[in-house]
Amino acid sequence: MEATRKKKPLTLPQNSIRIIRIIAALLLLALIIVRAMDVAAESQFGADTWLRLSVSGLIIGGMYALIAIGYTLVYGILFMINFAHGEVMMIGTFGGYFVFEAFNAIQVSGADGSQLSFLNAYPVLAIFLAFLAGMTIAALSGLFLEKIAYRPLRGAPRLVPLISAIGASIFLQNAGQLLFGPQRRQYINPVVLDRGIGWNLEVAGSTVVLTYTGIFSLILSAILMVGLYLLVQRTKLGRAMRAVAQDKKTAALMGINVDQIISRTFVISGALAGAAGVMWGIHNGLFNYFVGFLPGIKAFTAAVLGGIGNIPGAMLGGMFLGIVESVGPAVLGIDFQLKDVLAFTILILVLIFRPSGILGEALTEEKV
Repeated sequence: MEATRKKKPLTLPQNSIRIIRIIAALLLLALIIVRAMDVAAESQFGADTWLRLSVSGLIIGGMYALIAIGYTLVYGILFMINFAHGEVMMIGTFGGYFVFEAFNAIQVSGADGSQLSFLNAYPVLAIFLAFLAGMTIAALSGLFLEKIAYRPLRGAPRLVPLISAIGASIFLQNAGQLLFGPQRRQYINPVVLDRGIGWNLEVAGSTVVLTYTGIFSLILSAILMVGLYLLVQRTKLGRAMRAVAQDKKTAALMGINVDQIISRTFVISGALAGAAGVMWGIHNGLFNYFVGFLPGIKAFTAAVLGGIGNIPGAMLGGMFLGIVESVGPAVLGIDFQLKDVLAFTILILVLIFRPSGILGEALTEEKV
């Protein structure tokens, strides 16, 4: 009898696992602090460099945050990751680019009789229309993705829509390559948003340039994030979105059109990704059909970091990831080309030590 008795596998109590994770996290944090202190003692960088890196991190972090919000909105309602979201950003980038190209080709007469391009004669209107075109095309792309790739699979196991999202991402990348070509293109900005120029600050005897494109992108990112938060919290559409995210069946019984709310969620997330794409082109200049892949993956990292499904968490995660990606290599004394490795290392560490994210909460079985 004793020989045939099954032995129970040895398992650690939940509290012991939590303690081990805390100890490992503290040891890792101590190693990072020691390394940062060693780098600081070497005094490789001055205050001007740290300011320049921090501002750059905030700018890129604002773009990550806008894209991360799209992941969070879709996950909050459908509990799926839209891995084609980076390609929606790519479509928005091309939308703004072609508007700028068209306006740059149109010549108008200035007040003194000189010939100017429409892009420089009416820069505010040109920038507005570029963002309108990029956001509209990206929003429509998100809508068609939901209707074609996701809605028919809504009742399927959760792995099936995930595979569909990966397939949609590959399809949009190849479609972009065939439609627009593989070559790298460059945004032609209006003179008022010329790259590389801006306000000069004297810091520690050196000049730090706060570029017009960077400050413009940062301010616009903040406005869009605040606007989205107010929309979700204060409007009828936002209440309907939160109700559908909480319980689709009950929301339908209360008279909410669930399919319509889901479609509008994809439209909003696509519009934000399109805005981030136009900002990316205006600020960085060079892009191609592959421009949305890496920012999309990093924005997913930011969403997980802040707490997937949590809008303020996505904003915080995007900003934090942008700063870490920009400042982290200097703090740790590693090559700046390893910034991508640093970003994805953060994703691994978050999944190990705090899977719910910074502002996330433990998910119920229904949501898992």
